[in-house]
Amino acid sequence: MPSLPDYLEPLSHGVYAIDTGFHRPRFDACYLIVENGRAAFVDTGTNPALPRLLGALEALGLAREAVDWIIPTHVHLDHAGGTGALLRELPNATVRIHPRGLRHLVDPRALIASATRVYGPQEMARSYGTIVRVPADRVRETADEERIDLAGRPLRVLHTPGHARHHHCVWDERTRGFFTGDTFGLSYREFDTARGAWILPTSTPIHFDPPALRASVERLLAADPACMYLTHYGRVGDVPRLGVLLLEQLDAMVALARRVQHAPDRHAALVQGLEAIYLERLAQHGCALPVDQVRALLALDVELNAQGIGIWLDREGR
Repeated sequence: MPSLPDYLEPLSHGVYAIDTGFHRPRFDACYLIVENGRAAFVDTGTNPALPRLLGALEALGLAREAVDWIIPTHVHLDHAGGTGALLRELPNATVRIHPRGLRHLVDPRALIASATRVYGPQEMARSYGTIVRVPADRVRETADEERIDLAGRPLRVLHTPGHARHHHCVWDERTRGFFTGDTFGLSYREFDTARGAWILPTSTPIHFDPPALRASVERLLAADPACMYLTHYGRVGDVPRLGVLLLEQLDAMVALARRVQHAPDRHAALVQGLEAIYLERLAQHGCALPVDQVRALLALDVELNAQGIGIWLDREGR
């Protein structure tokens, strides 16, 4: 086989990570699972990622007709923004999505409006482009514990609310790994040290629900996975340690929220407090990057996590 493009990383047992190019290298991944000449995408990235996804098929010698499934973990645009555009190129593919997410793919107007409120119209145009609707006859809901067949390879779906109500994860028995979307948090390769990977929860607007997220993470961990395939970013092992770290930080984020919920400038207090939590945990992890670089790498996540926590606090207060 010719050499693969640098955005396409072979993992094992027919699983490939595709760097979608969103924001920076190794920030946003989707995955291609190949089995007996058939294929499935898990997450799609944004519209500008389309050439990479189609290029991955070409590099692996797969016809576009060989793709049976597109499975976004949830409908946030960095995970599913390119679904409609990708589907137009794959004549045999069907989209599988959580029941709460289906309407947003078929009619994305509310999703676009919500994302525009978070990111602003200029960022929407620059990073996401025009969102293409998914035809209703080419998308199906998933059921919790459903098995999706990929050429004899079962992919089991678990509904995992907490980051979003419309989130599901995909279990691959062959590799004993979950494709976790945002449920199992964010782990950027820049923060890897001799101790391994580092991870943090994501409370991006608008449906952050800490008890539900804890229950979903514990459900994933109960399967004793060998690895997790994260959208942000890549495959990680050492899952029990990362699970402890993730849940400990989730508790710290909730405790911070309770402390500052009545602060005069609650959002600024959340941003400052979240940054302090992450800087402290990264120092404990042995991260040697300059503090300014760490702040830059985490700036978007700190801002979005603060927004999501604020929305959760407001929802609880009503």
